[in-house]
Amino acid sequence: MQTLTTMLKWVASVSGVIAAAMVALDYGRRTTGWGFVIFVGSSLAWIAGAALTRDGALGTQNVVLLGINLFGVHRYLIRKKADA
Repeated sequence: MQTLTTMLKWVASVSGVIAAAMVALDYGRRTTGWGFVIFVGSSLAWIAGAALTRDGALGTQNVVLLGINLFGVHRYLIRKKADA
């Protein structure tokens, strides 16, 4: 079980860093949107890791971040951009 938890935490950490870089670099809506998709995966990995270690604070934080990240996916990949 500890190996699974360690693997989940590393996947969550690395994917979170990659997603943050994609969003921060601001290469356009599509890249930012895919950054949010990766953030969703990172949040899910953190939630799973938090559940396995019974870390309520980490789990709660990432449930909220999951919602924010899903909003980002919707905003940048699903919703049509409003005309300026």
